[in-house]
Amino acid sequence: MPVTRVQLSRLPGGRVLVTEQAGHREVGLDDLPAYVAEREGREAPRWVWDDTGRWYPELLAAGVRVSRCQDLRLVHHLLRRAPAADQRLLAGEQSERWDRLGPSVASEVGLFAVEDTTEQLRADLEDARQLRTVAESPESTRLGLLVAAESAGALVAAEMTYAGMPWRNDVHEALLRDVLGPRPPRGARPQKLEQLADRVREALATPRLNPDSNPELLAALRRAGLEVPDTRAHTLRALRHPAVEPLLRYRQAAHLFQTNGWAWSEEWTSGGRFRPTYQPAGSVTGRWSSNGGGALSFPALVRPAAIADDGWALVVTDVSQLEPRVLAGMSGDRALAHAARGADLYQGMVDDGAVAGRNDAKLGLLGAMYGATSGESGRMVAELTRRYPQAFALLERAAHEGERGGTVRTLLGRGSPSVDDAWADAEADVEREASRRRAYGRFTRNFVVQGTGAEWALCWIADLRNRLWALGAHGPLQARPHLVLFLHDEVVVHTPAHLAEQVVAAAREAAATASALVFRELSIDFPLSASVVRSYAEAGKSSPAAETDEEPVLPTQSVEG
Repeated sequence: MPVTRVQLSRLPGGRVLVTEQAGHREVGLDDLPAYVAEREGREAPRWVWDDTGRWYPELLAAGVRVSRCQDLRLVHHLLRRAPAADQRLLAGEQSERWDRLGPSVASEVGLFAVEDTTEQLRADLEDARQLRTVAESPESTRLGLLVAAESAGALVAAEMTYAGMPWRNDVHEALLRDVLGPRPPRGARPQKLEQLADRVREALATPRLNPDSNPELLAALRRAGLEVPDTRAHTLRALRHPAVEPLLRYRQAAHLFQTNGWAWSEEWTSGGRFRPTYQPAGSVTGRWSSNGGGALSFPALVRPAAIADDGWALVVTDVSQLEPRVLAGMSGDRALAHAARGADLYQGMVDDGAVAGRNDAKLGLLGAMYGATSGESGRMVAELTRRYPQAFALLERAAHEGERGGTVRTLLGRGSPSVDDAWADAEADVEREASRRRAYGRFTRNFVVQGTGAEWALCWIADLRNRLWALGAHGPLQARPHLVLFLHDEVVVHTPAHLAEQVVAAAREAAATASALVFRELSIDFPLSASVVRSYAEAGKSSPAAETDEEPVLPTQSVEG
């Protein structure tokens, strides 16, 4: 039976226009949570609104959870780049406003208080256009799945922000004191940081050195007889000099002070929770980003402060070698899929006789996905191309399309951005033009895999979200097992301790469901490593199979502006 679609649109004067096939009505903002709760309990419709971040937080604050939605802002931007979507079908009344609509930003002002006409977009009109665009696409099934997963991800993001990661400020304070010393006055360095700076100055015989200034530091190193090209950590580690050890320690401590120090705690933690702001589809590949709090670059040094509540536990699960498995599935390469049957795909390649050692397998696959053409990685790419022709051919086609200035797409249909603006300079010389095209070819080579991996992960967390809700017999979101962190291929669930093993099973079942949804023509294993811990710091990646592949360097400046 089709799910009822209910569109919500803002109206002036604190009213909401509710439209559906049966008709329309107006509801006051104060009455909206009760109305949504009643409809959820009766039939669980799909709520269609301009931006989940503008509507859902106040519903959650009122104790109302919704089962499904369509985030028109996210889907509009997705369809605008989808190669299989007819762009003419998205044109119509207010469509230019939808083109400009950005993500909501939380503020002290009520999310529903804005009377600006740009906030009063008709959800029913845009929903009709989006439904028609997907229905008339030659890839309607895949595109429809992507639309649903993208919107479910928006619900997850809002719920994680609302619930927050359990956080012990006393533990965080102790960590800061241990590394930095007492909290300094505003504008001053912490005591232990200043002591490390003094050691660096003494070792380099530069009493007034500011170690935070790269030009000053580079000049001081060269005056000390160290001819270095830069002050990066890997460059410094190669040096043999008394200044290196305190300088590296200074860099680490300074980073903690700047990114996760006392000011960070005051801004991003409250009520015993770390509450970052997530932005679904924050990157062009569909991966999430964070608008604040640094949730997607959670440093190991402060993880001991992420501690489950009494009687609760953190379940940390991550996918083993996500992108190589995605490559096997989307290319239909059965030989690579066979190697992926197990916890360690790279070792599976060795066992299949494709390569002599696990490191060779990793070098070859990562080299192919990230465009390495020289050195040991390049040599392994050439050898593995013969063993896994379909997988490597898919990457080569994507790279070639990028080099010729074209766009590529993920398995479910997200399109890569146009590169017209990246080399619009008519004065560019031939060599520079060729370099740009090669750079974009490396981007499109990885876009297809990383973007499809993001789609698989969205399907994973969408299904897991529903399974976690079902595990809790009653009560609001934060009284049941719930997601508190999502990092591309890793999720953290806060759960009553007695349900922890059921949560692990739910995460594995959701991974299998996501695999079946996304890769319908070839079964691909997505094994998870799982840890049930009290503190996030206790969740280690204990085996080679559980390692996370590196994030590629994409030409975002030229692509995204």
